[in-house]
Amino acid sequence: MMTLLSFLFALAILIVVHEYGHYRVARACGVKVLRFSVGFGKVIARRTDRHGTEWALSAIPLGGYVKMVDEREGDVAPEDLPYAFNRKPVLQRMAIVVAGPLANFILAILLYWALFMHGIMALKPIIGAPPEASPAYVAGLRDGDSVRRINGEPVVDWQDVHWLALKHGVGGNDLAIEAEDTAGHLKMLKLNAPPETWENFEQDPLKMLGLLRFEPEIDAVLGQITPDSPAAKAGLRSGDHILMVDGVAVAGWRELVEAIRARPGQPLRLELQRGGQTLAVSVTPESVKDTQGIGIGRIGAGPKVDPAIFEKLQIERSYGPLEGMRQALSKTWDLSAFSLKMLGRMIVGEASLKNLSGPITIADFAGKSAEAGLAAFVGFLALVSVSLGVLNLLPVPLLDGGHLLYYSAELATGRPVSENIQAVGQKIGAALLAALMFFALFNDFQRLFTG
Repeated sequence: MMTLLSFLFALAILIVVHEYGHYRVARACGVKVLRFSVGFGKVIARRTDRHGTEWALSAIPLGGYVKMVDEREGDVAPEDLPYAFNRKPVLQRMAIVVAGPLANFILAILLYWALFMHGIMALKPIIGAPPEASPAYVAGLRDGDSVRRINGEPVVDWQDVHWLALKHGVGGNDLAIEAEDTAGHLKMLKLNAPPETWENFEQDPLKMLGLLRFEPEIDAVLGQITPDSPAAKAGLRSGDHILMVDGVAVAGWRELVEAIRARPGQPLRLELQRGGQTLAVSVTPESVKDTQGIGIGRIGAGPKVDPAIFEKLQIERSYGPLEGMRQALSKTWDLSAFSLKMLGRMIVGEASLKNLSGPITIADFAGKSAEAGLAAFVGFLALVSVSLGVLNLLPVPLLDGGHLLYYSAELATGRPVSENIQAVGQKIGAALLAALMFFALFNDFQRLFTG
């Protein structure tokens, strides 16, 4: 329920902001707006304001629209002709069309600005031990190194490491990394991944490069036990200190997790210490699939962690109003440029269509971000708002970018694009959008049923 409500709430905000951009500029240009609708299909609630605009809530909540007086869409009363969209100068029509995506970018900037001024708790950019033979290990990164810059751009937290590795690494480019070791010595490193890994790189760039997040070693002591999980059914309790798994000693939580992950659906004999007593318990990990679709074991128990350990690894990222706005503008620009870059790579076949996500994945992220707290949900809203703005500016008929393409041609030639060309363009645009939605939904269901 939380996932559905979060998704609908996020969708409502994004739709209203986008369509309000169209509405506000249309009114400023003297165009009469007949209806402002959130959703498509049958109207289930409506209210008409003093300007004659009907504000409506429609049955299918997957979009919205602003209906204006337009001679191309039906008969227009003589008194309304001066207020018709199609009779406005081409520059005004372009402004009305671009206002929707622009509103999404403005929303993203404001949300990021609020986040940067409020402050965001993040993890320090400290590297865990890279696997031997991984690109990070070969480059010279070691356990405890702190990343300072990637390709000349400063790194503040772990999210920067993830973002900059993806931004600069897509396409097989080298990464120039400046890092500081545990002794305080700076080192300049060159890191590259084998070309054949780049499809997987787009899914999990840090894993492919061997850039693992530093995790302090903690004892193999159980914390929260999930109800009805294998751990709960086996009688395990919070505070149990696991000593051995199938006769093999475990030095810490990491080794315990690895032992459990390696045995999905197979019984394990755990030797543990509880209240001064040594006990033996049998538990069978349930089999689940990781992000790569590989079956792993899980018992439904988390570690008991001293909060002070992780507080030392955190950093608060906050800025004043001016620097916060600069950071927000930079973030929105970078995300927009990267989105266009990835779309271009997908079109020419250099990036996998698996990167497309549909409403099911977006809803899942909406629910997870809402559960993580207000800051995470605001960040999710900003990210999707940027994506919506970029998508709508693509030069595809039926999207805002397609209309801009027509009006740009009209501006250049001095005459409107013919109705025949527009009709053909609409068919092509509909086919492209249908194909896009098909791949997005296919990816959604594939993620859903493969873990």
